[in-house]
Amino acid sequence: MIRSRKKLLYQRLKLSPNLFPMTAISSSLIRHLYTPPFISTVVRRFSSTVQHLSSLSPSLTSADKFHLSPADKLQLMPNQAIGKVATVYSNLMRVVVEQEKSPEYIERVELLCVVRGLLKNIEKKVIVGDKVLVGSIDWIDRRGRIDNVFDRVTELHHPTVANVDHLLVLFSLDQPKLEGFLLTMFLVEAESTGIPVTLALNKAELVDKETIMSWKSKLSSWGYEPIFCSVVTKAGLGPLYAKLRDRTSVILGPSGVGKSSLINALRSNNFFFPPPTNSNLGSKWLEGQRVGEVSAKSGNGKHTTCHVSLLPLFGGGYVADTPGFSDPKKLKLLKLTQQSLGLCFPEIRNVLSASEPLQCAYRYCLHIGEPGCLVETDWERHFYYYMLLDMIKNEEENPRTREGDG
Repeated sequence: MIRSRKKLLYQRLKLSPNLFPMTAISSSLIRHLYTPPFISTVVRRFSSTVQHLSSLSPSLTSADKFHLSPADKLQLMPNQAIGKVATVYSNLMRVVVEQEKSPEYIERVELLCVVRGLLKNIEKKVIVGDKVLVGSIDWIDRRGRIDNVFDRVTELHHPTVANVDHLLVLFSLDQPKLEGFLLTMFLVEAESTGIPVTLALNKAELVDKETIMSWKSKLSSWGYEPIFCSVVTKAGLGPLYAKLRDRTSVILGPSGVGKSSLINALRSNNFFFPPPTNSNLGSKWLEGQRVGEVSAKSGNGKHTTCHVSLLPLFGGGYVADTPGFSDPKKLKLLKLTQQSLGLCFPEIRNVLSASEPLQCAYRYCLHIGEPGCLVETDWERHFYYYMLLDMIKNEEENPRTREGDG
């Protein structure tokens, strides 16, 4: 009897059991209210209360729509905002919220956020780079709660970053010396994501012009137009910054090539723009990245970056420094198949594109000299291609569990 009366009350009040559990209404209250003189009054009062809560609470609107498209335009309340996850700790997230103060000025505010329990219950994971809806914001203490996550446009798994729209492959011309096969492995790793790739070669001040021209010609035959830059002399930083501005970029490269130094130079508040006069970003985002050194014994770099963080650029955009590694075995190239590897080489892609509508005689041609293959064997990196193809073939024939794969 009591339960049926509760159901009737819910129907009359148009309440949702998810928002107002039946257990929250006592049986004695039902007995008291369930009389004709009171029920109409209760309906009027509760209806007005629900309408008021619906206009204030994110739980009743956008946060309960668990599939938010990046194109969705939400009606935000003063204690709500849309931001980007910059760093993920165990139970806390650093979220950067951009607020347009004028057409010429966008203020960035850093919020320390927890994740809504319901997102954890449905196993909706929040990662660096996620576009999120933040609610229950205390703008004074700069704290909030991540109520929902927008659908991801892209997602990298090594490193784990969402919504990346640009990859910067960074190597050094010297200290450590540029090596073709390792560079190829990083380029193939980047090309396999389908995200636009830029190649930059740092420490240009350590080599002569002949070396730079030689690498420029070589890499042009590979299908790349690299940016030669130097943190010391500032050469090339302008064109490089133009590639990064207003994009979410991840920098990939082995240890010691100067990733952290380059980020510090690009983010320095006196490099392209005057220091911000009204920034609410915490010191974490304004301080420089820790810079390491190159081992004199091995010539390889030493690790200084141990986690992934998105760092805002003052002129717009974000850049992520990633843990570097110099061991090719730690790359995740072996996610590729023998058939998909060729598409990660611009040389092969360009030949196939220029030959359309003609195609290789075999549907699953590996471009290793099969009869009727359109790709010749006289291109410079064909030996590197064969080596990677052999690595993938061995992995497919002898599968093993790789650490860090998910």
